[in-house]
Amino acid sequence: MESARSKWLWIVGGILILVWTIFPILWIVMLSFKQPGEVGNTQSFLPQDWTLVNYETVFNTSLFTSALINSIGISVIATFIGVVFATLVAYAIARLEFPGKKTILSFALAIAMFPVVSLVGPLFNLWRDIGLYDTWPGLIIPYISFALPLAIWTLSAFFREIPWEMEQAAQVDGATTWQAFRKVIVPLAAPGVFTAAILTFFFCWNDFVFGISLTSSDNARPVPAALAFFTGASQFEQPTTAVCAAAVVVTVPVVVIVLAFQRRIVAGLTSGAVKG
Repeated sequence: MESARSKWLWIVGGILILVWTIFPILWIVMLSFKQPGEVGNTQSFLPQDWTLVNYETVFNTSLFTSALINSIGISVIATFIGVVFATLVAYAIARLEFPGKKTILSFALAIAMFPVVSLVGPLFNLWRDIGLYDTWPGLIIPYISFALPLAIWTLSAFFREIPWEMEQAAQVDGATTWQAFRKVIVPLAAPGVFTAAILTFFFCWNDFVFGISLTSSDNARPVPAALAFFTGASQFEQPTTAVCAAAVVVTVPVVVIVLAFQRRIVAGLTSGAVKG
């Protein structure tokens, strides 16, 4: 009797948490299909007149389309560079014995926990002096700096779970250290690499502080920062519904990536980062 009651309490609690989590997302989606004039004039959750005009407004606005291209390009480049360097560093930390190894990991964790806002001012002045302000490299460099420690922690824990004997066996068969790493270790560490890449991509894709502070035009401004300047179809129109449509468009790639690679993400976290 007590066990059945406990089970139902867990079920009810899970449903409440699920509703609490999903409701804001559904609210944004419903707003994106409403007419601009409906906001503030009706209390209905569902749109009275379903429309795609907000999505048309979003994709017909150069501010959003250029920001979307910037976000995709910057996030992909930063993720690729960060994961490549993190893979090499994490492998060295997991496999080699050298003084200061724990210090490096502690330092990496400290960087990951460092408040981003505290670096905006110095980076703003430095980037303007050396010509990186309002450029793709001006955002890629800080993105890599903050995403790299998280990727190193994830991958180093995963590399420690791979048996050392498999690499030794490849070397006995005539493979060099680089060949054993590239053809044996990296394929085995694929779930961890995918996990690090996705976490890095999410950090770059969702960044607002660097995007709003280190850009001033459409040359490099990413989507989260561009939404702050979005005005809708005209300057006299309330942009709430258009901003919600833009938010839905920006969220879709994240949802697709998670659904497509959810098994690899779970495998990478449970096999490496949690156990390590």
